[in-house]
Amino acid sequence: MSEVVLGTANASRTAAHPTHRPTAAVTCTGRERSSRASANTAIPTSSASHTTRTVHTSAAPRVRRDCTAQGLSSRGRVGQPNVMGTKGEVNVAAQLAGGTATGVGSLPHRDAAAAAEFALVHTPELPAVPSLPRRSPAEGMIAQAVVGIRGVALGPYGSIAVDLDRVDPLAPVVTDLDHDAFGGFRAFLTAAAGRTDPVKWQLTGPVTLGLALARAGVPVSTAFEVAVRAVRAHLQALYAEVAAALPGAEQVVVVDEPSLGALMAPGFPIPPDAAIDLVSGALAAVEHHAVAGVHCCADADWASVLAAGPAVLSLPVTPSVVDVAGYLARFLDRGGVVAWGVVPTDGPLSRSAERPWRQLSELWCQLVQRGCDAMQLRQQSLITPACGRGLHAEEVAATVFGQVNEIAHRVRTQALATRLTLGA
Repeated sequence: MSEVVLGTANASRTAAHPTHRPTAAVTCTGRERSSRASANTAIPTSSASHTTRTVHTSAAPRVRRDCTAQGLSSRGRVGQPNVMGTKGEVNVAAQLAGGTATGVGSLPHRDAAAAAEFALVHTPELPAVPSLPRRSPAEGMIAQAVVGIRGVALGPYGSIAVDLDRVDPLAPVVTDLDHDAFGGFRAFLTAAAGRTDPVKWQLTGPVTLGLALARAGVPVSTAFEVAVRAVRAHLQALYAEVAAALPGAEQVVVVDEPSLGALMAPGFPIPPDAAIDLVSGALAAVEHHAVAGVHCCADADWASVLAAGPAVLSLPVTPSVVDVAGYLARFLDRGGVVAWGVVPTDGPLSRSAERPWRQLSELWCQLVQRGCDAMQLRQQSLITPACGRGLHAEEVAATVFGQVNEIAHRVRTQALATRLTLGA
């Protein structure tokens, strides 16, 4: 039995997500891919059900020179966002005005009931179910994700122990919602009883989980196959639990993939297309019934992330987003929603919302100059912290969400103004 300590820091912020880059070449079992991968490299197959999912490709740039909301009236009315999700069964966009504030991942609370109340009070329109790594190491993002995987056990302080003889990709995954790893989840459902407005929750994705299992000694081909099956099983079980507890509430389900930030780095253990295939397979587990999205707090190759077909793209506000303006424009045209991580969760905290607001506004101006629609950017947006706040004081978390809500109010004001200007 081999053991690796992963710690609880993985659940909080960009700097707390380690990048795993094995130097040795590895091979995964599965079908062949030729695009962006070696012709003799096989990859794990996640699910046949995702092969028909929408892939967002680049759109031809549309010339727009006015990046402000005020410059929209001369362009004619732009249609309302399409239903979110590639299958068209869910329309949470109709319930959420542009600029809705919500959370991402972890909170620093040790008391689960207090954390649930914090989420419901600070983000009432779309509260996010918090994970609480300070309350219990089992609520760390990797620790929570391995619950129920045969041959993988949780150790002290969020470590995982692997018995390679018992690890089997075909073994059923049991999602024990009474486990300590889901204490924050249970408390939220109790606090939100009777809610009929949407709720949001997230779970570690198959690429990040697969890398963690590989670090713990599981062969790479097995690690990723186990990971995608475990994630799909957890997603379905958690969705069913939320649906039973809050039958009137639509769900926004986000797959957390910080490791996608290293997707194009030399030595990444699987080809980019294989990684995106795994994420796509995870989204397919819930997208028929929920709004399925992807979150990455790192500076990722966003065109590749969009290729997984999310309905919500959750990303930090960084200059690199401008490079994929064409992809983002088509994503928005299809009704996609961007969750903008406007308040950084690493480094010094800004004293006010002015600096992050200015950074978001400048980014939007650049995107409009490259073809995105200024109204869509505002109306098809969520406003979030860049990542979780699990390692910070509760007072700091309150300050962060105060800034998130201030920026969300500004975005909403602009989104409403554009609707009134265009007679929507």
